[in-house]
Amino acid sequence: MRVLGLLSGTSHDGIDVVVVDFAEHDGALRGTVLHEDSVPYAPDLRARLVAALPPAQTTLAEVCELDTLIGQAFADVAASAAASVGGVDAVCTHGQTVYHWVEGDHARGTLQIGQPAWIAEAVGAPVVSDVRIRDITAGGHGAPLVSFLDELLLRGRGEVAAALNLGGIANMTVVADGRVSAYDIGPANALVDAVVVDRGLNDKGYDEDAAIARAGTIDEALLADLLAEPYYALSAPKSTGKEHFHLDYVRAHVAEREISDADLVRTLTELTVRTVAQDVAAAGIRFLAVSGGGCHNPVILDGLRSALPGVDVVLADELGASVDSKEAILFALIGWCTMHGVAAIVPGGTGARAPRILGTITPGEGPLRMPEPVDAVTSLTLTTAG
Repeated sequence: MRVLGLLSGTSHDGIDVVVVDFAEHDGALRGTVLHEDSVPYAPDLRARLVAALPPAQTTLAEVCELDTLIGQAFADVAASAAASVGGVDAVCTHGQTVYHWVEGDHARGTLQIGQPAWIAEAVGAPVVSDVRIRDITAGGHGAPLVSFLDELLLRGRGEVAAALNLGGIANMTVVADGRVSAYDIGPANALVDAVVVDRGLNDKGYDEDAAIARAGTIDEALLADLLAEPYYALSAPKSTGKEHFHLDYVRAHVAEREISDADLVRTLTELTVRTVAQDVAAAGIRFLAVSGGGCHNPVILDGLRSALPGVDVVLADELGASVDSKEAILFALIGWCTMHGVAAIVPGGTGARAPRILGTITPGEGPLRMPEPVDAVTSLTLTTAG
């Protein structure tokens, strides 16, 4: 079964897409990545999205319009990707998170927009969407869902191993002695990106090649204040997002300080290094596979390797999932699982009471025909075509 996976992450800069051809035998799943790409949002659409995100106030009219416009953007990307491989059997879209509701140590709700009916109409295949909320109804955080993929890729390593994703938010899955835990660590690129955009430091919207951070120095007093954030002391499982770590959060910390743009970016970058390294060391991790946009920031990657001399820090490509497409591969996997009646939750990863089948299905053209159900996925091997 060919499944197309789509998402836009917490950096809300564009749409990642993959097509994976899955074949299953007795629970062993093999996936061949046929297509992978990342398509930026149109500048005006991204600007509208950013303007509507917390802590900004918005309207239901704007949410409705963005739901359609983002759905249409996802549909265009999906249709092009599907055509490039001669068609797909199903699609799984994460959509764009606009709010993740957490009270205390419990997730209460989550909202992803990007109307899936536009994708179903454009591609003609059934679309799995709204994949996080089922986990929340079972007592989980709805995040990090990637723990399901991570556990399959890290299974059987015989050491304490982890997968770290450095998107807008940093999340980590730890596998030790067959036990799985996963949670959101804190901001990875979210705060730096917000400052770069707000202050017009470049036209990229992020600190390309850490050029800004490398020109600055760490403000240790500011870093100490940032590290005192209560979220870091919460026990896992836990989740967070840009509802908490956003531009106004930075402004509140620098309101009474004189600090240059470069020093601020360097300090916020170091915040990611310190919070991640602290948790990796505390868990006794020996192998760390890193993915996400933060992999391309040498200050973060070099900082982690320097802070964790006893840890083998590698890129997720070594596990068969490319650093830039890993989360899109996750959603292709979730789509395959949902279509085959397989639960795609690791309870230790999200805090859910038990595994659940994720998402809702929007039919494509013609009758909705589900494949024969599969009991469980016991292993996963990923390769790339060609």
